[in-house]
Amino acid sequence: MQDIAKYRPNYDPAQENVYRYAYMRDAGHRDFVLKARKCEEYFAGLQWNPEDLAALAMSRRPALVINKVLSTIDRLVGEQLYNRSSIAFRPGKAGATGLVADTLTQLFMQISNNNKLPWARTDVFTDGVITSRGYYDVRIQVDDNMMGEVKVSRAPAETVLLDPDSGEYDPKEWHDVMTSRWVELRDIRKIYGNKKADMLGLMPDSYSPYDFAGDDFIKDSTFGRDTIAARTAGMSYLYTAYNDVKYVRVMDRQWKELVSVPVFIDLMLGDIRPVPNNWNDEQIGYYIQQNPNVRVIQRMMKKARWTTTACNLVLHDEWSPYKEFTIVPYFPRLRNGRTIGVVENLLSPQQLLNKARSQELHILNTSSNSGWIVENGALVNMTETELETKGSETGLVLVVNKAGSIEKIKPNQIPTGLDRVAWKAEEDIKSISNVTDYMLGSAREDVSAKAVQFNQAQGGSGFAPLLDNLNKTDTLLAERILDLVQSFYSGPRLMHIAGDRAGQQGTEMQLNMPQADGSILNDLTIGEYGVVVTSEPESATMEQTQYEQAKEMRLELGIAIPDAYMIEVSALRDKDRLMQEISGEGTPEEEAAEKELEQRTAAAHLQKLEAEAADKSADAQLKSVRAAKEQIEVEKSALGEDGQAQLSPADIATAKLDMMKAQQQSNNKKDEDTHSFLLKMREMKLQFTYDKQLQAAAPKPALPSPKAGAEK
Repeated sequence: MQDIAKYRPNYDPAQENVYRYAYMRDAGHRDFVLKARKCEEYFAGLQWNPEDLAALAMSRRPALVINKVLSTIDRLVGEQLYNRSSIAFRPGKAGATGLVADTLTQLFMQISNNNKLPWARTDVFTDGVITSRGYYDVRIQVDDNMMGEVKVSRAPAETVLLDPDSGEYDPKEWHDVMTSRWVELRDIRKIYGNKKADMLGLMPDSYSPYDFAGDDFIKDSTFGRDTIAARTAGMSYLYTAYNDVKYVRVMDRQWKELVSVPVFIDLMLGDIRPVPNNWNDEQIGYYIQQNPNVRVIQRMMKKARWTTTACNLVLHDEWSPYKEFTIVPYFPRLRNGRTIGVVENLLSPQQLLNKARSQELHILNTSSNSGWIVENGALVNMTETELETKGSETGLVLVVNKAGSIEKIKPNQIPTGLDRVAWKAEEDIKSISNVTDYMLGSAREDVSAKAVQFNQAQGGSGFAPLLDNLNKTDTLLAERILDLVQSFYSGPRLMHIAGDRAGQQGTEMQLNMPQADGSILNDLTIGEYGVVVTSEPESATMEQTQYEQAKEMRLELGIAIPDAYMIEVSALRDKDRLMQEISGEGTPEEEAAEKELEQRTAAAHLQKLEAEAADKSADAQLKSVRAAKEQIEVEKSALGEDGQAQLSPADIATAKLDMMKAQQQSNNKKDEDTHSFLLKMREMKLQFTYDKQLQAAAPKPALPSPKAGAEK
């Protein structure tokens, strides 16, 4: 392993981590976290400042929250759910094959299922549209498999600090990325050893070796984030929670250093590919043996390093086992290094809507209890305090000393156009977010269905930038998973790929399996592959659309779409059982018995045909023997008793020719019988297959309805 000291003589990992953190914080991350926190609060309905709420409560004014942000974001998330992405790999160059590309596609599906990737994608997309940043964390874990499996999880946006000197979407262009999280001291002991855990345990709570007491913006995404005061108390590194459980602030920094590394170079194509960090000499030699045009050379390249610190203690500082950073970002909009979400542009109209609606309610409240003008001592049946409390009750009876000594204050009239202010605020929210009434499903009743569909399609184009960047993130994620697979899935493996359709059974897939001829089946370590991302509707919605289209083609166009396909694309619960009944399939025992009966029937037919062929063959042989006997008799008759020829040579030649013709006719008849037998066998097999298909495609008799059964 290379020594970082020769590239950085005065290298201090702990100090450099903290200084780099301070630079990232002051160069934009603090502003992002404050913005993200406000957007999260508006999404959750916490849209009034505590000071404003206290002032309104003192003056007995309402503070309404008409949360349009929530419904708007839910509509955007629904659009993301409707447009799922499908990942496929295509062979590129340097030994890539179509067979391995298909294997990688199936392997990605297996990784996606194991990591519940569709749900993680929804969480990352939601983080992005609310806070303007969402992140995946992609790495190898050995919890379920000692050879390692790809683990994909969501990383909270507030805990990821980006390189302030970069403005690119792709993390390959970043210099470094840092994450910060709270870890229990006992977990530190298990991961990094007793010695380091004991050193951290001796430090007092809220200890910080550097003067960052004003940093109170880092909050973890936990259920108790607003109740644990210690987590929000400055740049603290340690705090003690309940039952004396101590937590430590751990800072992970992944960064790149320009170093000399071994690389593969293709002498024919000129392609350069870094040697995976976890490959040994044997793996490198095997790769060169399989690719004769490839050589290994040293080259100056940026290599990833991983530094983990807590307080002023270095927990880990080694070259990263991964080719790139583990963080994969999603930015709804990225412009000149500035990430832009959806909620941040809805804050002002949402504030206006809340204030306008609250003011309307305040005016209505004051109109029913606007107050009274009372002369001193004019009330007889109640006091002034009681009138203040009961003055707005229906049927109130006042007894006064003299008429005109009490007068009700006229309430303020609702200002003209106040209701329009609230309406304008709602329209502003729709126009800014591109979530119109058509997208929300609340179009006018007098609008035709086709017009609604057209407006929904046009409104969906407003989400195109958000979904296009989501596809970009999907591509980066697939490329990162491909790097991990080619680097860590290098040994023989047996993977189970689950079926993705109703009734489809899972399959076993062999990876990197040596064959008898010395080749490797599904060698994932060789070749370069491209990623193809296509958007497709969510499965339930897509099945509904396909069912409607298939029904229309069947009824209106007269296309003979099979019943089995109509059931497959339907939304019925027991599709598997229904498809078995429609196709005539029964239980496994019934299918086995039926299969055995078919085999016996076919064997009986075969024996019958073989017997017929044997009879014809025996008859042909008998005819051949008779012809040979007749030839011998002819030859004998041509000789006299003394052995002298009785027939002329011409007669003998004619007789032999006749015998040869008879023999040839017998052979021809034998060949014709054999050919006829084979042809009949083939026709029987085709007829048997056709009958089975016709039986399966035949419409089943409809079951009688309960009403009809009752009438009978």
